[in-house]
Amino acid sequence: MTDQTTSSDVQSPQVEKTQSSAATKKTVQQSLLDMISKNKGAARKIYKPALPDELVAGSIPHIVGMEEESIWNAAVQACGTERVHFTYTTDEGKCWYLATPSSTLGSLVDSWCPLAAALPGNSEYWDKETVYIYEKDGQASALRWDQDTGRMQLFLGASRTILPKVQSMDANFVTINDETADIAPWVNIELKKDQLTRTVGKIMVVSGALVGLLVAIYIMGMYAYANAIKPQLDKTKSETEFASMKLLDDAARSLENDSIKHIIRIQELLDTLIQIQGTLVKYEVDSSGTVTWEALVPRSFSAIDNPLLQGARTVNNQIEKDGRVRIRGNR
Repeated sequence: MTDQTTSSDVQSPQVEKTQSSAATKKTVQQSLLDMISKNKGAARKIYKPALPDELVAGSIPHIVGMEEESIWNAAVQACGTERVHFTYTTDEGKCWYLATPSSTLGSLVDSWCPLAAALPGNSEYWDKETVYIYEKDGQASALRWDQDTGRMQLFLGASRTILPKVQSMDANFVTINDETADIAPWVNIELKKDQLTRTVGKIMVVSGALVGLLVAIYIMGMYAYANAIKPQLDKTKSETEFASMKLLDDAARSLENDSIKHIIRIQELLDTLIQIQGTLVKYEVDSSGTVTWEALVPRSFSAIDNPLLQGARTVNNQIEKDGRVRIRGNR
């Protein structure tokens, strides 16, 4: 198989390994299953290490919030297809990535590339002076940074060809152990979009069903409540109507009786006053039923001689213009 080499610009190498590892350590993007389980052991059972036949590596400027979109665009141009899988880290203002056409993973479902563990910030990365090697099933790959140009380089091919070439380099070597390295799963934007679409669709269906169920329960509850309260309302309505009619009848009867009583009383007063040459000038009934009347009578008037006028008293002891006096009674 023909050797493959890809490279990109990087910043100047760091000097001390421990400082680089501590400063750049960053967990790479995990799948939804990893984020939910937070269990490395379970993730290792799901993802199997594999080395794709086609692999590219590179770096692009880090744009916060646009990492995956930017890397996908770069990987599409490098692989020549929009269907790509990639994995990446961010370090020193750059996004470092490995990518492969999705077609190369047809037989490598649920796999991950251990070489990704050597990207800056991942578990196997030390510094840019080190060459990182991974070998599996007769295939070998190596990741290094050119000390003159500062560009990341990827070597991929048969072990008998790649290993002698890499070992001839004047550098430190680290062989990646896929049993101890932290897993860095592949990312597929199209797959994530499809999963998100399906998830949103499921949420909408479930939410609609729940809302419909709640509405149905509410309607049935209101219907049952209406049926339960209707007899009570009918009974209350009948009692209210009966009480209202009774009250109206009592009021009408009371009004009728009071009117007749006062008419009779007025007539009696008029008859009595005529006999003594008196005049009824006022007859008033207040809200409590108390009667007050006033009349003009001769000065010689005596209430003792007239039983109907007993209790009447003169008003202010003043004589009216016609020579009579005003009296007031409340019977």
